[in-house]
Order: sequence, then C-alpha cells, then structure tokens
Amino acid sequence: MNDDFFAPPTFKPDEALLQLKRALRDIRSLSERANAYSLQGQVVLALSVADGKLCARLAKRPAHSPEWESRECKSSAEVRSLQDEIKRRVARWTDETP
Repeated sequence: MNDDFFAPPTFKPDEALLQLKRALRDIRSLSERANAYSLQGQVVLALSVADGKLCARLAKRPAHSPEWESRECKSSAEVRSLQDEIKRRVARWTDETP
C-alpha cells in the first residue's frame, strides 16, 4: 500500500507568505510596507522566510517599541493559526483605541 496518499503536501514557505499577505490585505486597518505591517503608524507585524519556515514577529500590543512575540510556521495549519491570531489581535487593538 502507498502510505504517501494520505500525507499532507510539502510546506512551501514562499507560497504560504504570499497567501498570508493576500489574506492580510482584507484587514483594512493594517497597512503593508515590504514584509512589515503597521496599525496607525506603528509596526505590529513582520514576516520573513528562513530555513524552510515562515517566521513572524507579532507585537503583543501596538507601541513605538513593541514587545515582540516570535512564531515559526512549518505547516499550513500553523499559518492558518497565525492568521487567526493576527485577526483577533487587530480586532482587539482597533476596539481599544479611542
């Protein structure tokens, strides 16, 4: 029997980065500059690809010098989880601002 039939497709971080960027365009309050995203002029997200992984630095809260949380995505499921977390945080941040 061929056990590879049920194996997930190999993770391609470059393609995952492009798909994540497309999804982040739907969040109107974020503005993109290269691989960084800002909210009201403060950088809250930085994306990169290294060693076959999608790497993200996500601010815990918007600030001029934010405290960063690093995430490494090695699968599509982890990228979807990161995307959901970004949406949650942006929604929380935009609700908190006066």
